[in-house]
Amino acid sequence: MLKKVLLSLLIVSAFLTIASAQGNVIYLLKIDGIINPASAGYIVKGIDKAEQEGASCLVIEMDTPGGLMESMRSIVKRILSARVPVIVYVAPAGSRAGSAGVFITMAANIAAMAPGTNIGAAHPVQMGEKETSKEMEAKILNDTVAYIKTIAKQRGRNEQWAEKAVRESVSVKEDEALKLGVIDLVSPSLKDLLSRVDGRRIELSSDKVVALKTEGLEIKTLKMSFRDQFLSIISNPNIALILFLLGVYGLLLEFWSPGAIFPGVVGGICIILAFFAFQMLPINYAGIALILLGVILFIAEIKITSYGILSIGGVISLLLGSIMLIDSPAEFLRISFVNVILPVVVVSAGFFLFALTMVVRAHRRRPTTGKEGLIGKTGVATIDLKPEGVVEIRGELWNAVAEEEIKAGEKIQVEEMEGMKVKVIKI
Repeated sequence: MLKKVLLSLLIVSAFLTIASAQGNVIYLLKIDGIINPASAGYIVKGIDKAEQEGASCLVIEMDTPGGLMESMRSIVKRILSARVPVIVYVAPAGSRAGSAGVFITMAANIAAMAPGTNIGAAHPVQMGEKETSKEMEAKILNDTVAYIKTIAKQRGRNEQWAEKAVRESVSVKEDEALKLGVIDLVSPSLKDLLSRVDGRRIELSSDKVVALKTEGLEIKTLKMSFRDQFLSIISNPNIALILFLLGVYGLLLEFWSPGAIFPGVVGGICIILAFFAFQMLPINYAGIALILLGVILFIAEIKITSYGILSIGGVISLLLGSIMLIDSPAEFLRISFVNVILPVVVVSAGFFLFALTMVVRAHRRRPTTGKEGLIGKTGVATIDLKPEGVVEIRGELWNAVAEEEIKAGEKIQVEEMEGMKVKVIKI
């Protein structure tokens, strides 16, 4: 009986030790960039891990211009249902919580900003949709307003400002946000923030109220998994365009030189990755069509002599297609004109013009092998030509014909080929 009691005490002691160890840690997630499926997956997995390991709280250090509405909604939904306190900290100085970042910040149990940061401009942008009617735009706007007001009400934040952020795209600095009740704290560092929130009582989604313990706890940074990092990189509009063109050029090289294998493999992988990225971006398919048309015109220039007209058309198509590829008024979802579009168009045009030059040179170059390679070559008659005979050219004997008599031993030059005979003249 005593052994059973001791064993039970040991088990309880072990569980208490584990629970204590698990509660003495703070998990930190860092978001720097667009809110997309990759960053949404990163935050959702981070909250899951914090819950499973009984972390004291989870901190999301964020700097974002905004992102996709669906990704933002999945993040907000997970934060609102979290069983651990979630702190969103807009930092470091110079950072912002724009568009989707406003919703995520307001959904946090504690919202904080560093000095020199701003929040706002949450007007909804329809990603990937064609022009909508005014009625549809009004429905989308009203739905977004209702959504952010619901979040603000649940967290006890300023509903009126939240509505203005959506309807009027207002944006405020950190001190104004604090005065307006948009955030809870302005803190210069994460250490200072954790020190100031220590002991605060937080109401979780399960109607459970916990006293936040943050002072002196270990901070563990959860890094984005390789998969999420990879998805985040390829979903960048600039990278997606480059992948698409690399895929097209790789497949073209494989078609031109069957059996090369490497260009075809690389091209296939790149074009599949590009289309995977396209499904996460607001793609305008007219842009894709124009890019493909530009490539076709470049190829046609190599095959057809147009004196540069096809090349000019190819450059214009490629340029317009790259500009139109992303159908979004949101700046952070557009392809950089100076850093990406211009270099891509110049390199593509240069590549095809170089290929065109090589083809023209090859056509102008005099053949050196085969029947055509004999024209212009000199030799010597070995049997009298009256008018037919035999000549020796480059060590080979050829049946020959001449318009004048040529005696054996006299030098000759090939004028043309007539079947398997050479027509020669006497030098």
